[in-house]
Amino acid sequence: MAVLKVKFTKTKRDKLAQILWILNWVSVVSGVILFSLGLFLKIEIKKRNEVMAKGDINSVPNMLISVGVIACIINFLGGKICYDCSDANKFSRWKLVMLPYIVCTFCFTFSILVGALMCYTMRNELEESLYLGLRDAIKFYKDTDIPGRCFLKKTVDMLQIGFQCCGNNGFRDWFEIQWVSTHYLNMASKEVLDRLKSNVDGKFLVDGVPFSCCNPGSPRPCIQYQLTNNSAHYNYDFLTEELNIWVKGCREALLEYYTAIMRSIGISALLIWLFELSVLIGVRYLQTAMKNILLPGDLEGESEGWLLENSFVETAKYNIGIIKNLSKANQISAVSGMNDPNIEVRNTNCGKPMLQQNLSQQLARQVSKETSSQV
Repeated sequence: MAVLKVKFTKTKRDKLAQILWILNWVSVVSGVILFSLGLFLKIEIKKRNEVMAKGDINSVPNMLISVGVIACIINFLGGKICYDCSDANKFSRWKLVMLPYIVCTFCFTFSILVGALMCYTMRNELEESLYLGLRDAIKFYKDTDIPGRCFLKKTVDMLQIGFQCCGNNGFRDWFEIQWVSTHYLNMASKEVLDRLKSNVDGKFLVDGVPFSCCNPGSPRPCIQYQLTNNSAHYNYDFLTEELNIWVKGCREALLEYYTAIMRSIGISALLIWLFELSVLIGVRYLQTAMKNILLPGDLEGESEGWLLENSFVETAKYNIGIIKNLSKANQISAVSGMNDPNIEVRNTNCGKPMLQQNLSQQLARQVSKETSSQV
């Protein structure tokens, strides 16, 4: 029994074809939107790839870009098909193409759904990439004279100023690394030497942060050194007073920024998926209605259209049977290929064929010698 069967008159078929023609052109625009969203996300990730570890974070924008291009191509073809379906004579040349086109459109529509869901599952990968990238960027902050790292100081400073953040997880991250280059340390100073000797790794660690961590909105001049020393500053309490530096970590700030972008892109992709799904359902009804009108030959009469020719269970069983038959055919071809004389098959007959071959060669040599001696 057909699923969601609907009767169509010639007028209804023509109107459905015209509406689908318009919707397919709208779908081309939606494909351009998907492409643009994917390109925008790729550019935003590219802007800050210096503070991101290499990984699969570009899989989402690449997916959206690919789906957007495919959407433009498929819906352009769909518009042409739906336009010709308003005429039964023109439909006959698309009759064999319609079902493969619907299958391809279904796969493409499913890809849009996958791309939309990937926008919501990308957070963990992005968080790990930001954590590792920011950790290395802060670690090499002081290496302003080393090629390949000299740009990191400016990158981190601009990041902390722009996103109003400090460190990876927070401002205390700067306490655990040496972020002042030895070129700018007075090695004749006893205080500097004592601090270097007091550290097991010989690093110059201070309870201070770079200037880019300072909050310009604070009424007090920025305190960026000896943050945990109350006696070093007048009227200052590290534990109770609100610090005049950014407290939020840059990983959290960037994660919130990209999560907001991906949430918006995910919602847009889901809406486009629903729209494409409705177009696909309409094309399926048009295909079945036009196919059924050609069977009796009455092009002006009524015809039935449906979503599935059989029930969901029967359709699933039919498709599973096709898959099983294909797998059996592949197994049979693989077994028959083993008997192919052109395929090298290892002989396990304990060397007997090889022994027979050697005896044949010796006999041939003996015959050739006797022949030559007689000559």
